[in-house]
Amino acid sequence: MEYRIIGRPSYSLLELRLKPGEEVLAETGAMVYMKDVELKTEMKGGMLGGLKRSLLGGESFFINRFVSKGDGILGLAPTYQGDIIHIPLNGTVFAQSGAFLASSEGIEIDTKWGGARTFFAGEGLFLLRIEGRGDLFLSSFGSIEELQVDGKMRIDTGHIVAFEPTLDFRISKAGGLKATLLSGEGLVVDFTGRGKVWIQTRSVSDYIGWLASLLPSRK
Repeated sequence: MEYRIIGRPSYSLLELRLKPGEEVLAETGAMVYMKDVELKTEMKGGMLGGLKRSLLGGESFFINRFVSKGDGILGLAPTYQGDIIHIPLNGTVFAQSGAFLASSEGIEIDTKWGGARTFFAGEGLFLLRIEGRGDLFLSSFGSIEELQVDGKMRIDTGHIVAFEPTLDFRISKAGGLKATLLSGEGLVVDFTGRGKVWIQTRSVSDYIGWLASLLPSRK
């Protein structure tokens, strides 16, 4: 598999060039164009796995499997305007549910049960565990930046894309009730240890809130 990411960081598109028989898993609705590639929509991981992703993980119930029938070309793009990154995965990474775009075979997506439903409270997102060995592609709203944590770091939940399992984390409010109300800040994650965190430069919920503030009020 060869890849290139076009239009970074604002309007990114992932183009994959596949050898005969190579397969790619992708979020439903991500396909932009394809050549010599067959699309198969399936419930990844069987009924229970599909339900687990749909109800707890925030990802769609079905996942698309693309199989190259020759020298295939596949173009994929996320729903949001923003960035795409490639992670050569050999182990585990935790990611926000809306960040998964595509992966090669050999990578499994599952919900991290402990804290999965509360990690992104208020964001409409959940925490996913992505593990295996292969090519992983994550997307974001805004550009993606990689931060190296060595000790402690506090990050707003709305800006977290993914992080390594070598990091411990604790979820808390940005400040006291008064500070939270006045600043507009919500939940944060206090990371400790050593490892990488990938952040997005924009927050979907903040953007939606800004758009809502521009709408005329109902009388």
